[in-house]
Amino acid sequence: MIKGVTEPAQDERFVAAALRYGLRHSGLTGTNPSVATLLVDTSGPVPRIVGRGVTALGGRPHAERIAIDEAGSAAKGTTAYVTLEPCAHHGVTPPCAEALVAAGVRRVVTAFEDPDRRVDGEGHAMLRAAGIEVVEGVLSKEAAHNLAGYLTRTSQHRPHVHLKLAVSGDGRLGLPGQEIAITGDEVRAQVHMMRAESDAILIGAGTARVDDPSLTCQLNGLSNRSPKRIVLEGEGALPLSLQLFQTARQVPTILVAPLAGDDQRRKELEALGVEILGTELSEDGVPWPELLDDLAQMGISTLLVEGGSKVADSLMGTDYLDRVSLFYSPKTLGVAGIPTPISAAQLLQDARFEVSRQAVYGSDEFIEFVKV
Repeated sequence: MIKGVTEPAQDERFVAAALRYGLRHSGLTGTNPSVATLLVDTSGPVPRIVGRGVTALGGRPHAERIAIDEAGSAAKGTTAYVTLEPCAHHGVTPPCAEALVAAGVRRVVTAFEDPDRRVDGEGHAMLRAAGIEVVEGVLSKEAAHNLAGYLTRTSQHRPHVHLKLAVSGDGRLGLPGQEIAITGDEVRAQVHMMRAESDAILIGAGTARVDDPSLTCQLNGLSNRSPKRIVLEGEGALPLSLQLFQTARQVPTILVAPLAGDDQRRKELEALGVEILGTELSEDGVPWPELLDDLAQMGISTLLVEGGSKVADSLMGTDYLDRVSLFYSPKTLGVAGIPTPISAAQLLQDARFEVSRQAVYGSDEFIEFVKV
């Protein structure tokens, strides 16, 4: 224990460090959450991290096991800081709670209880039964933000839905039939980071036709973090020449479309490597309950929605919108521009949402809302 620092303050310090460390594999751990564990020796005058782990790529091994293996015999007597309750069930590997007991850990401090019905408090109970001191709920709000995808998919059986919009100073999303950059390079870097942290990204047919985007993460060193790409196809077939289709073998691409009876087009898309998800889209909007359920069953926990006014408006009328990121540019587009269906002023009056973050990137302003 550092002199003059209380145990609760020290616990918050190391849980915060574990939460940051857990972001390393966000979006890369399959259906498992990206959990982090720090094993800290607090016996000396200055606490010392002797082992650390983050859920491995693909979801195995878990963070606790990696941290224990790194620490070796030094794990005995340590405090384990874990961002999610250690698992208590036998699956591909033995329970992590059991591994912490066997390693001789003295205390376990966790940020959030695992809602998985196979765990749901059992991990904490297993640790306490072994005589280990357990402290729960440290920085739980911050942990819920980092683990939002896993928590939403586990408890609500759908992905966590995050809508991103770039809005001009006069409240426009773009110009009809034209690809136009509204925000600057600093915002684009932030958006690419959002992509890197997401399992999948979704756009509508209009955005696909006009912008012909790649929807990949284009930050140096993070190209392998590009999410799965999902495009909604309403009436009128999208051209096979779109980047999304032509690069489907490099970056997984899912087309949501009613292709019943069109065997030739299905074969052409599948030959390009496009996965087809048959869902009826209508003038009334996107059938979000069915679509989100299908995506959750495909293992998608975090869904970033970047596409168009129609998709945004459709989402706003549901209870499935969990997070809204608005980037405001001083640039104006005039009356010919496409009005945004969602604004900061609107969300400030909506009791379902609260402001979570605000920032300035270059000449653009950022405000983020999360569901209360």
